Amino acid sequence: MTIASFDLSGSATEKRFIPKGEWTLRGGLTKIDSKIRALNFGPREDLAEIDLSQIEALDTAGALMLQRLRHRCMGEGRPQAIATLTGMTDPQHELMERMAAHIADCEGDPPRRKSFILLLNRVGQGTIAVGNEGLAILSFVGSVVARLAGTIMSPARFRLTATVAHMEEAGLNSTLIVGLMSFLIGAVVAFMGARVLSEFGAEVFSVELVGISVLREFGVLLTAILIAGRSGSAFTASIGSMKLREEIDAMRALGISPLDALILPRTIALVLTLPVLAFLAGFLGLLGGGVVGWLALDIPPQLFIGRLQEIVTVENLFVGLVKAPFFAFVIAVVGCYHGMSVENSAEELGRRTTMAVVQSLFLVILLDALFAMLFLELDI
Repeated sequence: MTIASFDLSGSATEKRFIPKGEWTLRGGLTKIDSKIRALNFGPREDLAEIDLSQIEALDTAGALMLQRLRHRCMGEGRPQAIATLTGMTDPQHELMERMAAHIADCEGDPPRRKSFILLLNRVGQGTIAVGNEGLAILSFVGSVVARLAGTIMSPARFRLTATVAHMEEAGLNSTLIVGLMSFLIGAVVAFMGARVLSEFGAEVFSVELVGISVLREFGVLLTAILIAGRSGSAFTASIGSMKLREEIDAMRALGISPLDALILPRTIALVLTLPVLAFLAGFLGLLGGGVVGWLALDIPPQLFIGRLQEIVTVENLFVGLVKAPFFAFVIAVVGCYHGMSVENSAEELGRRTTMAVVQSLFLVILLDALFAMLFLELDI
């Protein structure tokens, strides 16, 4: 067996390529492929001829390699140059003709655009994508609300066991992390607030700061953010995994609605549990503020509780808790929507899980801002 090799001859402007030996995979084509790719023929040093007279054997890989060399792209403007084939036997000519149909045409260089135009194009495409995604989520919300109304009219469709299971997973199992986070947030607010207020000799007003901020905002908002990261992503991951395993298609084939079996139990469970978690967060946030006030700010617990009763009204607790079901509905629906939208691959599942968390957090903060303006207008 003679290994594949080649020679170059001819003038400076018209080269002649002479393949030698066995141009087959067994003949070592892979070893000379990089050398052939490195040949840099251009307008000033053209490849005019490929002489196959010294080839001992040729297979499809060798024929493709020669055709690729013959139909080479010239670079600027991407014209395609074609060298002449000589010295071929009839079988080699037939094989070369067959392989010529598999050579791709030279692609032209993409048109050059200014960076500002590219930026506008990207912003426009992003805006269209956000709009389409928003419309799809709104459509999904409509389907969930309609199905929820149908379940209220026909309670037999309500899946109590699944709902309780999700309440345990999303609510009860989150109690420790929500409580610890709220306790620390209350402590930090009390300490930082007292440090600033001490410059005005008003440390005692840190009680009002802790009470109002934790009950109205921090308790429910931080709880919703934590639940969006924990339970919202879990909804997307679990439903998306079922989608990839075609379990949801199997449910539809059996006449089981995924809205009844998967979406509504998760949504109802989160709507019921988030207000409870928000109440717990508010209580532990006040406890954290009270502990810091007692240990670090010399505010005795009796004074802390007394000022809370005098200044912080029950309306602040109501303002915080009334937002919780809306936050929970948004987190559950967005998480389930992205789970139902998973297609084809685990990579898509990861991307959808990330999108669910990001969109849930954005919508929760947007809702919180809208509620703040509403309560401001209502003077609550």
